[in-house]
Formats: sequence, C-alpha cells, structure tokens
Amino acid sequence: MVERHAFGAFIVGTGVGSLGGLIGLGGAEFRLPFLIGLFRFAALEAVILNKATSLVVVASALPFRAATVPFGDVAANWPTIVNLLAGSLVGAWFGAGWATRLKSGTLYKVIAALLLLIAVVLVFGHGPGTTAHALFEGTALVAVGIIAGFVIGVVASLLGVAGGELLIPTLVLLFGADVKLAGSLSLAVSLPTMLVGFTRYSRDQSFAFLGRNRSFLLFMAAGSILGTFIGGRLLGSVPEQILLPLLAAILVISAYKVWHHK
Repeated sequence: MVERHAFGAFIVGTGVGSLGGLIGLGGAEFRLPFLIGLFRFAALEAVILNKATSLVVVASALPFRAATVPFGDVAANWPTIVNLLAGSLVGAWFGAGWATRLKSGTLYKVIAALLLLIAVVLVFGHGPGTTAHALFEGTALVAVGIIAGFVIGVVASLLGVAGGELLIPTLVLLFGADVKLAGSLSLAVSLPTMLVGFTRYSRDQSFAFLGRNRSFLLFMAAGSILGTFIGGRLLGSVPEQILLPLLAAILVISAYKVWHHK
C-alpha cells in the first residue's frame, strides 16, 4: 500500500487531538472517519492504525494530567480500575478477534453503528449535570462493572479507540467518580485494555501494514499528542452546551459516510 502523506497525517492528528482534548478524550473516534474517508485505508487497517495512534496518545495523556489529578488519587481508586479491567481486558481480546474475522463491508457498518452510539453518549452521558453518587453497591456494583467493562473493551477494539467516551460516563454515573478524576481513571483502564487488543491484532496478517506506513503513523501520533495538549489548554473556552452537540453531529455525519463507504 502506498504510504500516505506524512504532513496531512500530522495536520489531521493535531486537529482531531484538539477536539478530543477539549472534552477529555484522545480523539480516536473522530480520527477513524478520516483514516477511512480521507486517507482511504481499508476498515481493518484503519482500526489497527487508530489503535496504534490511540495507544501513544493515552500513554502520554496520563503524565499531562498529573498536575491536575495526581497519580496518588488514581492509585487510591484501584478497586474501581480492577473492577472495570476484569471485563474490559476480556472484551478487548474478543473485540479484536471479531474485527479480524468480519468482512470489510460488515465492519464498515459496525463502525458506523458504534459512531452513532458514541454520539448519543456524548450528548446524554457526558454533560456537566451528573451527580457523584454510585448507582450500585457491593456485589451488584462489581457485577455491573465487569459487564460494562466487557462492552467497553469490545467497542474499543472494534473502533481502535481508547474507550474514554464510554468509560468516563460509566465512571461518573456508575461509580460516582468526579469528572476530572474519571478522566484519569479512564486512562488507567484504557492503557492495559488497548495493549490487550493491540496484542490480539498483532496476530493477524493485516498488522504487518503498520511497518509499511511507519512514517504516517509517527506523524499522526505526534500531531495527536500536540492536539490533545492544545485542546487541554483550550478547555473551558467553548461551552459544553455548544461543543458536545457539535461533535455529536460530526460523528453522525461520519457514521453516514462510513456506512456508505465502498
């Protein structure tokens, strides 16, 4: 496959990372439609490339957030992290396996449907009006947390995303975490979950194309990290009442284009 233009990858990575940084995400859900529509990667290749880029972004995001949310605060919530990981690690493995076996046409439609799901979550599950009260306690919370983690792990692997767009609302609504802490806890869950999915993808022959597009990957990852940093600095400059519906609309349009992608 012909290697894509590195400069274009950097520009898209920076722009998408800035959008994600504004709402505390890595931006992978917005990056994927560009990989498919603009750069013309096949569905599975786009997912694997998105996963590789997201892995770099998530690994760099934790130290970026350490000034606001210290590592000690994250470590103090290890039971919540372990609870979600118990489901997400298994879900990531199965999700990656399913993605490698799906036909391209089917995978495009699955991706489109999940983009629509994320658009709904952004509007209804990521708003500022949520209260910090756990919905369940004891064994019930552990069971629901494992199920939620499994679903998030599957979605993260199928799209090649970190899963923060689903993890953050889950941590706030299900576990009653503060939204700033939820962002860092989300990264702590995402990193090992993504590593499991990435390991599973590495067993498929499609994984070899990363080596042929190494420059594209490096430039997009660098742009994404820069964009995430810029978006974090701009946090609060755009009201969520405007930003979230706008980003949701972008995802809906992207889902439509991916669904009809040939």
